[in-house]
Amino acid sequence: MTISAFAPRLDDAFASLSARVHEVVRRALDERRLVGAVVLVAQGGELIHREAAGLADRESARPMRVDTLFRLASVSKPIVSTAAMVLAAQGRLDLDAGIERWLPAFRPRLADGRAARITARQLLSHTAGLGYRFLEADDDGPYARAGVSDGMDDSGIDLAENLRRIASVPLLYEPGTAWAYSLAIDVLGALIERVQDAPLAVAVRDLVTGPLGMTETGFHVHDAARLATPYTHDANDANDANMAGDDAGPRLLREGDLVAPFEGTVGIRFSSARVFDRAAFPSGGSGMAGNAEDVLRLLETLREGGGALLPAESVAQMGRDQTGGREPPDAPGYGFGLGFSVLRDRVRAASPESNGTWRWGGAYGHSWFVDPARQLSVVALTNTLYEGMSGRFVSELRDAVYGVGEVAR
Repeated sequence: MTISAFAPRLDDAFASLSARVHEVVRRALDERRLVGAVVLVAQGGELIHREAAGLADRESARPMRVDTLFRLASVSKPIVSTAAMVLAAQGRLDLDAGIERWLPAFRPRLADGRAARITARQLLSHTAGLGYRFLEADDDGPYARAGVSDGMDDSGIDLAENLRRIASVPLLYEPGTAWAYSLAIDVLGALIERVQDAPLAVAVRDLVTGPLGMTETGFHVHDAARLATPYTHDANDANDANMAGDDAGPRLLREGDLVAPFEGTVGIRFSSARVFDRAAFPSGGSGMAGNAEDVLRLLETLREGGGALLPAESVAQMGRDQTGGREPPDAPGYGFGLGFSVLRDRVRAASPESNGTWRWGGAYGHSWFVDPARQLSVVALTNTLYEGMSGRFVSELRDAVYGVGEVAR
């Protein structure tokens, strides 16, 4: 898909899909589950829905625009993962070699003290034995005690120091024997730096964003006036169907707020200012900013086979389950490829998506998916966590795209 002029196709074949998507966005805004959103839908290489709705900044009444910039959080992961795959395609990175070849100082051990061999493939697929600080049960977990940064806080340390702290914590399991969402893509970022012999921001630009013309995407933002302001819901009010009144709905996300995405986890420490701090280390797993058009450009390039960026077999590897039949917690029917989840069993997942669909999201309020079988790519960037990542909006948008509930024609 050549995404240069984002003008949606408006013929009758896609009018009902576009109307359904618009209704889902409108309802989420009216019910104060979201403050603002940008939603793009492409099918068969054509843009068929393009919408910016609500407010990018509620306090100044700044409207959302299609080119609004967002803190991408884990939407950074497919971008940085693609950079690693480019290096592999160039023959410069062996996905199945031990990463100690390039990162000799990064040698985390198992709980019994044994040395472990970690590969780039395991980093890409989150099967390397690593974890995330925000997924620990409380602030006395092993990553918290080691001072590990999840890449979204104001840590004041560099990437090398964070890797040292990560390596000081015993691995959760023998690499390759289980799956756990983790800081693996931050480690991958350090690996990319070493192989490319360049800072991660430069390496990602040279390997991915530059060649694809993703000019709005990087690790820092200069123009605050173009950046969406983040908001959050307290407790479970995003799912309260009876919300009403001027005080209902999301509040401004404060600097340093600790917000748990899932019950039983300590949560993410958010530094909204981090994206302006050029001294903050580049987090491969969560540190980038960009807009919806750039994200769609990457996803469509991959969906169409990689173009000049990657050979088709590399893309096929990314979209192939790498977990050996394991699945993320609370996600039946899903596996994980090289950079994103992969739907293995749509029946078990209770999803209208085709088997083989790629999907992931971002903690600041984002979701995206690619259904290669239907030549479909969907990007939804919002400024409201966690509704835009894992709330009702995500499943409602998916169902609107597929026409769930409509009478079959």
